[in-house]
Amino acid sequence: MADKQWPSDLGPVACIVGARPNFMKMAPILRAFSAHCPAVPTLLVHTGQHYDKDMNDRLFVDLRLPHPDINLEVGSGTHAVQTAEVMRRFEPLLDAQRPSCVLVVGDVNSTLACALVCAKKQVPVVHVEAGLRSHDRAMPEEINRVLTDQLADRLYTTERSAHDNLAREGIAAERVSFVGNVMIDSLLANRQFAHPPTQTLQQAGFDPALVSDPQGYGVVTLHRPSNVDQVETLAPLLAVLSETAQRIPLVLALHPRTRGNIERFGLAHLLCSPRVVLLPPQGYLEMLGLLAGARLVLSDSGGLQEETTALGVPCLTLRANTERPITVDQGTNTLVGSDPLAIRQGVDQILRGAGKSGRVPELWDGRAAERIAADLAPWLLARHSASRH
Repeated sequence: MADKQWPSDLGPVACIVGARPNFMKMAPILRAFSAHCPAVPTLLVHTGQHYDKDMNDRLFVDLRLPHPDINLEVGSGTHAVQTAEVMRRFEPLLDAQRPSCVLVVGDVNSTLACALVCAKKQVPVVHVEAGLRSHDRAMPEEINRVLTDQLADRLYTTERSAHDNLAREGIAAERVSFVGNVMIDSLLANRQFAHPPTQTLQQAGFDPALVSDPQGYGVVTLHRPSNVDQVETLAPLLAVLSETAQRIPLVLALHPRTRGNIERFGLAHLLCSPRVVLLPPQGYLEMLGLLAGARLVLSDSGGLQEETTALGVPCLTLRANTERPITVDQGTNTLVGSDPLAIRQGVDQILRGAGKSGRVPELWDGRAAERIAADLAPWLLARHSASRH
């Protein structure tokens, strides 16, 4: 555009965050929109799907993320209740703000809920991190991913395999663009600010020497219902973690759901070891420092599969499948499920120096958000121009 100004009659891009991983993905996108010429106006909407005031405040600071323009304050609930409540509160906002499009990231309930409202109101939907598939319909996130992609007008992918998934589901190739991974944009932008692991332990009241062990240390996160909601699954997992801690100290960042179930099932004794550090959920910079310094990671998190691949840290994923196959095919990730024998073998392989070294996948270079801005801005301007003629 000659005057390098966003048209005054073209609304902002409404950017939706609902849960912790969304913040890491949205921060670089907002910066890229601001830096684009012309600058793309944005409206940051927090649905409040997951809300912990202290943790949210820390994330805003850590990621240099502006505070939301609007918070829907939905809160927790069943999947149906939460999805419905986001829809109910988001619809009047959409009517009032008249955004040029709504941009959603990832696969949480807020992602699908806002996309559904947009589809009914004929507002364009943009999905960042499209096309990822675990092919496990028992995962609520898989349903959210599949349906959001069907509703989206513009889809941005993190890996090329996602394009095959979308093509199989009948989504036209011209709606899809391979841009790379915005989660890695955040990681690379913030690695220099990561907190040293010794500092994180010391501030939590633990001996910082634990993360200076000659063997190194491991990081563990567990939160998926399939791993933590049944004692028959959780107890063997904690037992093998306790066993692993005899070989290498472990730092567990415990999700509230997991901590609650450990207490409810009477399993706390399994983690009573001076070589096991139990931390509450950590801030982004604390967690980044812990991951970057780790010898190995055991987790059922989707995001950690990507972050460990980018950091070159071997990861054992405590799931039978993954929607991020590139982390297995090219990265440092190995699927071990919840089987104690497979976990033992995976740990043994890493400690013998035979863990995956992997490589950083294509376009995981810290510039994914720039590519999104470079594609989305002219797309919106072209739609706007066409609508006026």
